[in-house]
Amino acid sequence: MQTVTLKVEGMSCEHCVNTVEGAVKQIGASGKIDLNAGSVTIQFDESIVSLDSIKEAIEGQGYDVVD
Repeated sequence: MQTVTLKVEGMSCEHCVNTVEGAVKQIGASGKIDLNAGSVTIQFDESIVSLDSIKEAIEGQGYDVVD
């Protein structure tokens, strides 16, 4: 399992948390969001899903992943 923390802009409420967590879960990863820090800590299996796919899933919901 790989763990990575991504900075995500645009999250401001519980709806945002549910949306991002749902998008990440749908592709086979799990995420824990810290709204105060504007970040998502994601655990995933690299043999199942790539980091790029995770970023695309988050951005597909209207949020910006900042490198």
